[in-house]
Amino acid sequence: MAVDKLMTKSEMTEADIRDLYITPAIEKKWDKFQQIKREYYFTDGQVIVRGNTVARGKRKFADYLLYYKPNLPIAIVEAKDNNHNVGDGMQQAIEYALALDVPFVYSSNGDAFLEHDMKKGTEREISMDDFPSPEDLWKRYKEDNNITKEQEQVITIPYHFETGSKTPRYYQRVAINRTIEAISKGQKRILLVMATGTGKTYTAFQIVHRLWKSGYKKVLYLADRNILIDQTMGQDFRPFEKVMTKVESKKLDSSYEIFFALYHQLAGDENDEPFRQFTPDYFDIVVVDECHRGSAKDDSRWRKILEYFDNAIQIGMTATPKETKEVSNITYFGDPVYTYSLKQGIDDGFLAPYKVRRVNIDVDLEGWRPYKDQKDLNDELIEDREYNVKDFDKNLIIDERTQLVAHRVSELLKKENDRFAKTIFFCVDIEHAERMRQALVNENSDLVAENPKYVMRITGDNQEGKNQLDYFIDAESKYPVLVTTSMLMTTGVDCKTVKYIVIDKNIESTSEFKQIIGRGTRLQERYGKMFFTIIDFRNVSRIFADPEFDGKPVVSEEYNKDGELISVDAGYTFEDENTKQEVHEPEYLYGKDDSSQLSGKRVKYHVNNVNVQVLSERVQYYDKDGKLITESLTDYTKKNILGEYASLDEFLKAWTVYGKKAAIIDELKDKGVLLEELRNISGNNDMDDFDLICHLAYDAKPLTKQERINNVKKTDYLNRYQGLARDVLDALLEKYMNDGIDQLEDPAVLTLDPFREIGSPTKIASLFGGREGYINAVQGLVSQIYQQVGA
Repeated sequence: MAVDKLMTKSEMTEADIRDLYITPAIEKKWDKFQQIKREYYFTDGQVIVRGNTVARGKRKFADYLLYYKPNLPIAIVEAKDNNHNVGDGMQQAIEYALALDVPFVYSSNGDAFLEHDMKKGTEREISMDDFPSPEDLWKRYKEDNNITKEQEQVITIPYHFETGSKTPRYYQRVAINRTIEAISKGQKRILLVMATGTGKTYTAFQIVHRLWKSGYKKVLYLADRNILIDQTMGQDFRPFEKVMTKVESKKLDSSYEIFFALYHQLAGDENDEPFRQFTPDYFDIVVVDECHRGSAKDDSRWRKILEYFDNAIQIGMTATPKETKEVSNITYFGDPVYTYSLKQGIDDGFLAPYKVRRVNIDVDLEGWRPYKDQKDLNDELIEDREYNVKDFDKNLIIDERTQLVAHRVSELLKKENDRFAKTIFFCVDIEHAERMRQALVNENSDLVAENPKYVMRITGDNQEGKNQLDYFIDAESKYPVLVTTSMLMTTGVDCKTVKYIVIDKNIESTSEFKQIIGRGTRLQERYGKMFFTIIDFRNVSRIFADPEFDGKPVVSEEYNKDGELISVDAGYTFEDENTKQEVHEPEYLYGKDDSSQLSGKRVKYHVNNVNVQVLSERVQYYDKDGKLITESLTDYTKKNILGEYASLDEFLKAWTVYGKKAAIIDELKDKGVLLEELRNISGNNDMDDFDLICHLAYDAKPLTKQERINNVKKTDYLNRYQGLARDVLDALLEKYMNDGIDQLEDPAVLTLDPFREIGSPTKIASLFGGREGYINAVQGLVSQIYQQVGA
């Protein structure tokens, strides 16, 4: 940027200060091509959804991110203009450093640098000429963290990279680096907690690649489903294709270096355990995918694999650490070396936010009770008691309830003109999934007639359905569309285009709930998948309100007065490789008074001709703080605007500042206020943004653009200008009428018709006495446009 040599430092912009002072000071000792990244954007900006309108929030970026090695960022520098103090950028820089896991932080206004040492918690001011070199900072980092020469060799191994391939996102890099450093220091068990859809497998690949390059050659990768292994080998781990193999029989081929296997297949049966073909010290690394699924359970037959290869480095990866009496990932692996939560992923814009549509059915809220001596459709005498939502489809089937759920969802898809949106229905059990499939077929017979695979049941007992799972996952495949399941698709199914998650089962486990909604969290902008909708028929989404929902897991145990365990987190299902059946760990420990459960027999009554209807329904949105908005969009808008501008006068004063309007709208967007959706709700597309805001927040009557233009013409303002200058202002009013206020204030408008007929932007500015005169004229015109506010 060219800067007037006579311009004082205090007159320079922040960009000028960076270019003339900060960048040269850094480039004296740092390679500008390999070690300096300017304006390093590390988030995508939260996806904001209101109604069917979608927008992106602001992306976070550091002014400078400095690298010791390509995979090792070591410092952040935040810049301010010279009207700020040297440390005014420090607090923001520290916030970014915490996210990026960077040890040294700097703030500068061009006069000096303020340094903050994250490890020691100390600060010092240094001159512009004394900015430290990469070697200086790396030496300090090694000393502060007691890193030996041998450890340094492991830590500095670069990532795997091929031209055109992706590179780790910031949180993946942090997870990889923390894991590598922990291993280099001798830690044998590592736990990584990363929300579904944030790239756990890719992170695992980069960890394994760097360790493999540093000499850890024998790797065992454990998962609990074939589809997880096939996806992993065919996608993220593909660069290892010459040295990796999938264990598909009980005979293991030691000529390979990286082995993929199912837990239960490798464990085998007593006295027939395939993993014992290898010596206990054969593997250097064991990666445990989805490690919440029982692999760390003390009495699990899978646990013996981990115990057998106890000398190996064991890396557990999960979205939902499991902490109960029977299963504890933390007790086994230790505290997570890194956690990247669902909320953080949504806030950063890497995961899709959600809407929640809660549907309340009368029998769920009021219960159902049989009349005296009533028998069900199988001629079974129905036990006389009140049945509620926890009984439905588990102990009592009401046909009309199943049909209502199928009808309500199908109706919504039709209303949204989204009938080919991929949708998963989570049902109580396989039998319920089949009945739901039939109900959906009847509700969508027109599309089922075109292709019977429009509706499919995908459960562990049905091979035809399981054969369609890959097609459901494939974004390019149109069918299947509506899929019913019970537990088979709760985890690991990487279907990026799922837009609706329908929950019609009772869920008490936060882990299971997180896994289920994780099926929808992947963003797929190419296919128009920017958010997903949870349609909740069982009030399961109440779990969102649990303060522990997105917090750090803790080991918790609950006993009764006799010392007996009385609560256990819900179990999970895996697919038995031999029987191809879903095997479900106990979901509850039943009390002594539940004789039907203790005996292993469960009576399920089946009735029909029950009057069932929806009592209420409401839609909630994910807001900027990660909470569900329960108020109307108009009320939410009013609250946020009044929180920023308490009175109409305050808002009017801010709005009429030249060039400020876009910033105001961006600020409102970051708070979740999308004017486009509010305009759609109002039904008045001719309403100016100003009038829309004033109407919603201050109850002012909106004026049309034409009314505002007429009001301007009634004043004496335009008569102050003559000839071509007056023609320019008249043309600007016409631009305002057609394109809004942004066009009027944008200097680039002068390059468009009809201004080009008048002359160049420089010539037009000269009609007003120069650039400053033109800006003053436009600012005066804007003030006139907004001078009147509707009563």
